[in-house]
Order: sequence, then structure tokens, then C-alpha cells
Amino acid sequence: MKVMILAAGRGERMRPLTDNTPKPLLRVAGIPLIEHHILALKKAGYVEFVINLAWLGEQIEQYFADGSQWGIDIQYSWERDGALETAGGIVKALPLLGDEPFLLVNGDVYCDVNYADLKYQDGDLAQLLMVENPEHNPQGDFCLQQQRLSVDGEQAKLTYAGIGIYQPQLFAGLAIEKQPLAPILRKAMAENRIGGQCHHGLWSDVGTIERLQHIDSLLRQ
Repeated sequence: MKVMILAAGRGERMRPLTDNTPKPLLRVAGIPLIEHHILALKKAGYVEFVINLAWLGEQIEQYFADGSQWGIDIQYSWERDGALETAGGIVKALPLLGDEPFLLVNGDVYCDVNYADLKYQDGDLAQLLMVENPEHNPQGDFCLQQQRLSVDGEQAKLTYAGIGIYQPQLFAGLAIEKQPLAPILRKAMAENRIGGQCHHGLWSDVGTIERLQHIDSLLRQ
């Protein structure tokens, strides 16, 4: 299974750190945030990667090159006219991802999940990793009940971790343009085509300088 790492965003809330460094290259415990993903994914057996790039993306491409130094293969999907948001970036990268399910990882989260534990159910359009709600998202995103995800339900909502297994079919027919992922997921949830599982370990959406400092401190301990 191939992996797509989302690394095209501007990181506005991380300025001034991201004025000269792309957010995925900001260091956590001494190494770039995105490298934590790559090391964990390689350990779980993933070796084929697609990384989408926009803001300062040439720095990421220069750092990883073809990935051979890490024992992996990396292809890059450039969004040279500006980041296309999550769904738009995926649609543009589909020719590199192929026809089989792929693992999607947000480059600006930290998670200690064992990627080998992610399970995909045949017939679903996606399998999302969910986490307990952080302080900055107290209402959560989706309801998880009996490994199925829905927009509303009896259970309290959980937060989407920014990690999941996706079928290319979910994005079939969509144009290459700026578009978010959430509306596409909600539509598929209404058709009961999205599964989910919960991760109870360490996770952080490294979206602010304060969260970057926090996860850096935790890992250094």
C-alpha cells in the first residue's frame, strides 16, 4: 500500500517559524516532524510514498530527495499555483497513487500509532483513525459506533486524527481544484461507507507554536 503525506500547507498559525521553513520540516525532538512519520511508516513496512508540495516545498524535496537514504521511494505531487487543500491535493496526486487503497497522513500531526495496526474493511471508501478530543476541538468531528463513522449519533463525537486509509474511488470524478475533505467524508458517511478505529496513545495536531513546543518537550523527556 502506498502512503500519501500531506505537506503543502502554508502553516499560517505557525508564523514566523513557517516564513522560511515549511511546517513539516519544523523539528520535534531534533528531527523534522514529517521524518517522524516516515520512520514510523518504514518500520511498519511502508516503502512507497507520495508527498504533495506547495509552500517552500523545494526544501522538503531537497531534504528527502528520492527517499533512498531512508530505504523508501518518494514521488512528489507539486501544487505550484498554491495548496489545493486536502481533497484537492489528493485528486491531483491520484495518478501517482494508483487504483489501490492508500494510507493518508497529515504531515502536521504527531502520532505514536503503530501503522501496521490500521485495518481496512473491504467495501468501505475510507477507514479513519480517531482520537479523544483535544482542547482546541472539544466538540469533535464524527461519531464512532461499532467501527462505523457518522456525522451524528448517540455517542460523543471524536476527533479525526488526520490519518486514514482511503479508496481512490472516494475521489472519482472530482476536479483538480481547491476543495476540503470533510464534505466528501460526510457524504460517504451518509451512505455508511466510512469505517473508523480509535487511537488512545499520544497524538497532537501541531498547529500552533505552543503545541509544537509541548510535543517537543514530551518527546525529549
